[in-house]
Amino acid sequence: MTSPTEQRNPRTLAIDAVGTSEILHLVNNEDARVAGAVATVIPELTKAVDAAVEAIRSGGRVHYFGAGTSGRLAVLDAAELLPTFHVPDGLVVAHHAGGMEALLRAVENVEDSEDGGALDAAAVTGQDLVVGLAASGSTPYVAGALKAARAAGATTVLVTSNPDAPLAPLADIVVAADTGPEVIAGSTRLKAGSAQKMILNAFSTTLMIKLGRTWSNLMVDLVATNKKLRGRMLRILGEATGADETACETALAASEGELKPALVHLLTGTPIPAARTALEAAHGRVATALAELGNPTTPTTPAAPSGPSGPADPSGPAGPSGPAGPTTGPSGPVPVSGVNP
Repeated sequence: MTSPTEQRNPRTLAIDAVGTSEILHLVNNEDARVAGAVATVIPELTKAVDAAVEAIRSGGRVHYFGAGTSGRLAVLDAAELLPTFHVPDGLVVAHHAGGMEALLRAVENVEDSEDGGALDAAAVTGQDLVVGLAASGSTPYVAGALKAARAAGATTVLVTSNPDAPLAPLADIVVAADTGPEVIAGSTRLKAGSAQKMILNAFSTTLMIKLGRTWSNLMVDLVATNKKLRGRMLRILGEATGADETACETALAASEGELKPALVHLLTGTPIPAARTALEAAHGRVATALAELGNPTTPTTPAAPSGPSGPADPSGPAGPSGPAGPTTGPSGPVPVSGVNP
């Protein structure tokens, strides 16, 4: 059966016969369908996040496998976790069929190789969670990776835009956002790609929240790799504590640029070394460290966020600092810290 992503879209049959504005409206109208498609798979995505949390807290890792657009989006998601959440190198690993070369241009046949996917998955263990990304749900490279992951005892997830994905039997959890036919038949860099980006954003962000790498809705594990991010660190400290810029700069300097100890110090008055000790005992969770040290001394601390799902879950350790970096197959993984040279 042909994947929905390969079918012709009846709403865009005349797309080459209308003006520029009309084309853009047709594209935008189709894009507007993506969020609704992603919303329908939140129950499955919830299972995937919870499985990832369990895997990491048990000493495992998260692996992404994809080819073409899917692989590139996986690389992007993994690479951005370091500056945003200070994720240890190798904790979230993206494997792209064809490796570095295929990031910039198409490489013939690599996505058709089950053996390539299996070889790239050689480092997967039974403690890991493996996410295969395939818009059509049939990519051989992803099939090879999922089969190898299954054989290793890992939990497997498939992210696809095909509700009848042929690879579904290889996955413990299937996240199938039915985005339908593309504006241009088969061009899965469009709606299917947008859905994958949204799913990966939601998956990794929720995973980081559950692992204690935020406090309220603030990036308290931020790594300041440039001037913009250093300024963001100071703003976060100021917003969270009510302290002025000078006090925030002093606290950051005392903590050698590490935001969490500076935050706990400013909120509780605890010296930096003691703040570090409290954070270590709390497995990096700011809320737990604050509870152990007593109520924050500033009235500007944000209230615990609430909503339909209730307040953030403060329970459980944040997990290990992450195992050593992965070994590489012919396509080569891309670790969270960036792209391998």
